[in-house]
Amino acid sequence: MNEFGFIRDRLAALSRGFPGALDLKDDAALLSCGPDEELVLTQDMLVAGVHFLDFDPADLVARKALRVNLSDLAAMGAMPVAVMASVAWPREGGEALREDWVKGLAEDLSGAELPLIGGDTTVTPGPWTMTITAIGTTPKGAALKRSGARPGDLVCVTGTIGDAGLGLKLLRGEIDLSDGSRDFVATRYRVPAPRLEMGLALRRTATACIDVSDGLLADAGHVAAASGVGLTLNLGDLPRSDAVAEWLEGEADLDAALVALASAGDDYELLFTLPPGAFDAAYMAALQSGVRLTQIGEVTEGEGVTALGMTGQTLSIESGGFTHF
Repeated sequence: MNEFGFIRDRLAALSRGFPGALDLKDDAALLSCGPDEELVLTQDMLVAGVHFLDFDPADLVARKALRVNLSDLAAMGAMPVAVMASVAWPREGGEALREDWVKGLAEDLSGAELPLIGGDTTVTPGPWTMTITAIGTTPKGAALKRSGARPGDLVCVTGTIGDAGLGLKLLRGEIDLSDGSRDFVATRYRVPAPRLEMGLALRRTATACIDVSDGLLADAGHVAAASGVGLTLNLGDLPRSDAVAEWLEGEADLDAALVALASAGDDYELLFTLPPGAFDAAYMAALQSGVRLTQIGEVTEGEGVTALGMTGQTLSIESGGFTHF
């Protein structure tokens, strides 16, 4: 039983049928807060050595912890309003670690005009661990979910895919790139950009939405399962940064390389479905928010994700992304 099976088979029943829990299948939960509005709540935990590298700067760790939660709000089409933070500090970190972490968090909270409204701190003999709870709002009934995709819808993605995965490989010393590409992919891994403005715009057009955290193929699978449909993805159409293009030039098996890019996590782009007639509106919204938008497939009858290679052949996918167990 992997992580998602554990949630489905062991934890979902604990929601006791509460509608806003969405059977623990979505990016966040919904709470009614009046006749016209819902609260959107999400919480992600980050652990040193699992979600970030032990040598990552503390200020960048704080910014990543906040941003991955804001990305969940973006995937639900929510407007962020506040955050809470709990941190288990390593004993050897000292005052300097705490100060640098707070500096990074303060920088991003200021930029997003968000308050920190609570949380907890403690010390641990184990790895440095932190949890951010992000709170947002949507008009009642307007939240994006994973469960609305319909056959005939287009599958689209924001930004570029695979940058963060290359960033992790680079920081681990597994690959090398040119100077500009090195800085770009390292930043994409350490400081993701939540697509909040695009998420708000997609409330008017998207039928389903998720953020790409575990890997594009894995997260597409979550949409397919929640919506009861199939997704066919053309990996040759994956939007690529200059850094990814540089890396691909050195790969002998292009299809295998594309699968690796589509299976890497931490991109925090939005993967969404929308009716064909809504593409132009979504494209204009992307232009206005300064983000790239690319159609990479379509929704079909059936189930699961079918990945097509450069010549249209169906590719074998062993693992579509990251799972904790």
